[in-house]
Amino acid sequence: MGYFVDPVLVLVLLANFFLLGTSRLRAIINGTALQGVLLGILTLLVHHELSLRPVLIAVGTTVIKAIVIPWMLSRAMREAAIVHEVEPFIGYILSLMLGAIGTGLALLFVGTLPLVPQHVGSLLIPTSLSTVLTGFILLTTRRKAITQVAGYLVLENGIFVMGLALIEALPFFVEVGVLLDLLVAIFVMGIIILQISREFASLDTTRLSALKE
Repeated sequence: MGYFVDPVLVLVLLANFFLLGTSRLRAIINGTALQGVLLGILTLLVHHELSLRPVLIAVGTTVIKAIVIPWMLSRAMREAAIVHEVEPFIGYILSLMLGAIGTGLALLFVGTLPLVPQHVGSLLIPTSLSTVLTGFILLTTRRKAITQVAGYLVLENGIFVMGLALIEALPFFVEVGVLLDLLVAIFVMGIIILQISREFASLDTTRLSALKE
């Protein structure tokens, strides 16, 4: 199954560019859900032999990242009655350029790392770094709180991919703990988003700085 790891990682990278280039919140939510499905598949592919534990982790990853969290974000979007990300701090073309440059630098940087033989030539580490960068761009350059939450999720997806590269060196329960922490964080963020939309009728985070006592 290891032969299918890199093609799935290419799809993760394509999802990164899709997220950087779209302004529709529904598309952003669907993009994060797609990444959740791909990460669930990767969890199975990186194991040479299937057992109950990786299957459970793969199912849990898919349910949390591809179903539960996107559903919460979709509900927040409906409650706030918004459809588009409006006027990001940097444009979509520049975001795509930064993503492309970051991906290229990640590919070059990996060549300097002392990787174990099975990871030499693999896209696991470059995809991890590129996905973290994509999440950081979404988190810091978008105005809508829902998009920023999606950026946080994408950033964690990159960390998850890095964990898959180190799966034999790190205990598997650490990844489960990260997923549970992420679920709690997104749940809290969802509550905050709904409260903001009810109180201020806007999810533009730049307006919060204008509030006075």
